[in-house]
Amino acid sequence: MNNNTELSVNTEVIEKIAEIAAKEVEGVTGLSKRAIDLKGAVKSKTAFKGIKVESVNGAVKINAYICVKKDAHVKDVAEKVQHNIKDKIQVMTSTAVTKVNVVVADIDIEPQETEE
Repeated sequence: MNNNTELSVNTEVIEKIAEIAAKEVEGVTGLSKRAIDLKGAVKSKTAFKGIKVESVNGAVKINAYICVKKDAHVKDVAEKVQHNIKDKIQVMTSTAVTKVNVVVADIDIEPQETEE
């Protein structure tokens, strides 16, 4: 018996996995909600997401726009986000990840408490 099955994972699912993986990294406070593609901002519902997934021939390229804590070591945090996103997607979906670009889009500066 020949069992030819094919798995197809929606890019929105991959975006969600990448979002969760990015937020798991210490130093990441969230994803940027800024417009990723201003030309497509009006037409696309994904224009304001912090994760952008491009699928080419069964492999994916990911752009992650993260916000980091003000005292975080940015280079280390970005590298950990890259590795965590790639590992989670490949393990969970068996989809090849060719590239993970991490853009530090914002720094989360907590409001300082004032003494009275």
